[in-house]
Amino acid sequence: MSTCTTASRHLDEPLAGTSTTARTWLLLEQPGPWGANALTASHLDPAVGHALEAATEDTGVRVALIRRPGRHADCHDARARHVYAAHTVPGNMWLHSTTTADPEQLLDLDFTALGMGDPHTFDTGLRGRPHTGDPLALVCTNGKRDRCCALLGRPLAAELASSGVEGVWEVTHLGGHRFSPTLLVLPSGYAYGRAEAHHVKGVLQAVREGRVVTEGCRGSSAWERPGQAAELAVRTATGEDRAGTLTVVTTRGAAPRWEVTVAHADGRQWQVTVAQSASLPPRPESCGSPLGSPARMDVVSIQEVSATPLAS
Repeated sequence: MSTCTTASRHLDEPLAGTSTTARTWLLLEQPGPWGANALTASHLDPAVGHALEAATEDTGVRVALIRRPGRHADCHDARARHVYAAHTVPGNMWLHSTTTADPEQLLDLDFTALGMGDPHTFDTGLRGRPHTGDPLALVCTNGKRDRCCALLGRPLAAELASSGVEGVWEVTHLGGHRFSPTLLVLPSGYAYGRAEAHHVKGVLQAVREGRVVTEGCRGSSAWERPGQAAELAVRTATGEDRAGTLTVVTTRGAAPRWEVTVAHADGRQWQVTVAQSASLPPRPESCGSPLGSPARMDVVSIQEVSATPLAS
């Protein structure tokens, strides 16, 4: 049976520049089944879900539900839930964690501050603390949004967990169903598509070593899509794999063409031209949807425009 993922693989659709955009991620553990819009269609109080959606709009914060890999009984769970907040912008990346028995407490957070990278509201309001364990590996498994996420994502999450990989969670939605299994790593914010267990383990080991793996990478959620493609292109062109060294400082223009400036921590800068085009031939963007031509981001040129070293 043909799926959106088989079509995307067959057509060799590029991954770069396809990540969901979010400067800050707020993750709430919610066991049990998830609906297509999990915040309002799960065992989480739908009133709380609606309120979280409204409160985080235009703040740079994206809320998602998480659960441990494995079978999920259709029952309510009143135990304390894990809560994570992660900021993904280089120079201020952090991951904090806590637990709560009352998800409504999340509504007291200052989401504007969280979106700007200030963890104070999370730490004081929810007694959050810096996360000292392994990076989080979030695998999209929500089959109610797209069957590929369940068919491909759940086995990946289960394999990673059973092989002893720490920090593995199932997550409700990462976008890009046709790239399943999809993965988000926090706090780095890099998303991956068509993920396989051995590759994910390599990605996580690189994160522990302060490196970024560009193979299979969709981009960093810290940037808009043109910036994602530009930053990955600079990494590929220069061989720079150290985490936190590159920043998208400006993005000028509008679809279908942008001029993106990418800066290195050592003072170098690159001007990257990114063009948007329609993916052809038409293909389903998700299972059950009509054929479409999703936007793709292609890097047209890269030019180093500054090589001013920082003072020692």
